[in-house]
Amino acid sequence: MLIAGFPAGAWGTNCYLVAPAAGEECVIIDPGHQAADGVAEAIAKHRLKPVAVVLTHGHIDHVASVVPVCGAHDVPAWIHPDDRYMMSDPEKALGRSIGMPLMGELTVGEPDDVKELADGAKLELAGLELSVAHAPGHTKGSVTFGMPEAADIPPLLFSGDLLFAGSIGRTDLPGGDMAEMLDSLARVCLPLEDSTVVLSGHGPQTTIGQERATNPYLRQVAAGQGASPAPRRGM
Repeated sequence: MLIAGFPAGAWGTNCYLVAPAAGEECVIIDPGHQAADGVAEAIAKHRLKPVAVVLTHGHIDHVASVVPVCGAHDVPAWIHPDDRYMMSDPEKALGRSIGMPLMGELTVGEPDDVKELADGAKLELAGLELSVAHAPGHTKGSVTFGMPEAADIPPLLFSGDLLFAGSIGRTDLPGGDMAEMLDSLARVCLPLEDSTVVLSGHGPQTTIGQERATNPYLRQVAAGQGASPAPRRGM
């Protein structure tokens, strides 16, 4: 298994390229702000052939490079239908006063081929199996992508902005909802094995076991308690 990840752009959003091995087909997860050059470098370094872009949610810091990346490789983008509008109207998803100086340097819109994600779907892409879980709270259309344990890797969770090392995604932007966030944490994250490696939208990787033991939000959800609003992280 090959996972090439790097933080991109003004928000340090993690973009991942995932393939069975170097020299094979790959899936690109969340090519955000200023991610196109990093994607091209990873493709060249590992001799990869992209077959799809998959998106954990529609915020501009996760989708800003979707159009150029999909166009360069003639591949589709997958996104949950509740967040699809954000690709063409990112300011509506953020509030009109947020990020305005940045918007002028971005080309927004949909790539030529957009496919919609559904809760519980199994995507067979690039020789990989990605399990889709709808996980609203950060946005209405947030999803995670799970991958099963393989010979050389533990189970994986690409959590987007649902779960971070030591924290969770913010819920104070349009479409955010703390009650939905807590439900998603309980439904999507708590049942996973402690060995599951969490590759999130911002910050370092972690594991479900580590977060179950130390993340105040996940601990409160496990105990059946409420949580305070999440600290601001990402977009």
